[in-house]
Amino acid sequence: MKTLLIFLLAVATNVTYAASTPDFINTCLDCHGPKGVSGHSEVPIIAGASAYFIEASLFAYKDDIRPGVKSKFYYGDLKRQKTDMKAIVEKLSDQQITEAANYFAKQTFISAKQPFDNKLVKLGKKVHSIRCEKCHGDGGTSVDDDSGILAGQWTPYLKLSMKHFKEGTREMDKKMKKKVDKLKDSQWQALLAYYASQQ
Repeated sequence: MKTLLIFLLAVATNVTYAASTPDFINTCLDCHGPKGVSGHSEVPIIAGASAYFIEASLFAYKDDIRPGVKSKFYYGDLKRQKTDMKAIVEKLSDQQITEAANYFAKQTFISAKQPFDNKLVKLGKKVHSIRCEKCHGDGGTSVDDDSGILAGQWTPYLKLSMKHFKEGTREMDKKMKKKVDKLKDSQWQALLAYYASQQ
């Protein structure tokens, strides 16, 4: 009887939680997955990133300094047409952007389960410590540096992000550009393996 009561309370809590989530955040969840933990490699995991980073990213889409990439909805009404982050963010007020950033910042980051080249991990760790650690602390797991979580993030998403940085369609600060420009392809592949290995 006690076990049943605990179960019913847990179910009721989950229903209340879902019902209390604003529609504009539910729209985010329809692509980024439950609580922002994406199960699809082209959609980033946003749970647990800093509120500052998430908010800055959303405004970057709104201000046309970050490209929107078409994506289908993975949850909810799957018959909806593909959309992109710019189209989504343009419908949000500044207050809603702040609320969304705070919501996802309170969630727990869960690393993507994905394959990686184990032979490259050691080199990737070394490259990270030399080139990336200053801004992406604790091996790319830090939230406090407001630079996004790299460790455990989907590899295809990271590849696309780097493509946008290199072609200039996504803003990159001068310090990062200097370091990125020095990366050989083999070092970049090793970095990806290192981040993917952190599961």
